[in-house]
Amino acid sequence: MVPARRATPAAPPAGALSTSGGGVNVKKIVTWLAVAFVIFYVIQAPEKSAEIVKNAGETLGDAASSLGEFVGSLV
Repeated sequence: MVPARRATPAAPPAGALSTSGGGVNVKKIVTWLAVAFVIFYVIQAPEKSAEIVKNAGETLGDAASSLGEFVGSLV
């Protein structure tokens, strides 16, 4: 008995969206759109943007402090 042959997937058409070579790099487009959105948001609402960054910094500081206490309790 001869084993069934698997069909090979068809190659995407030239110029199709892809994440690797040949076509438009979707990852690069999404990254640039995200950067553009952040810049737009900072320009439109600078006070709110500063508050978000401040809160994120406080949260990261609290997390680092908690991690330090944890590691200190291990010793």
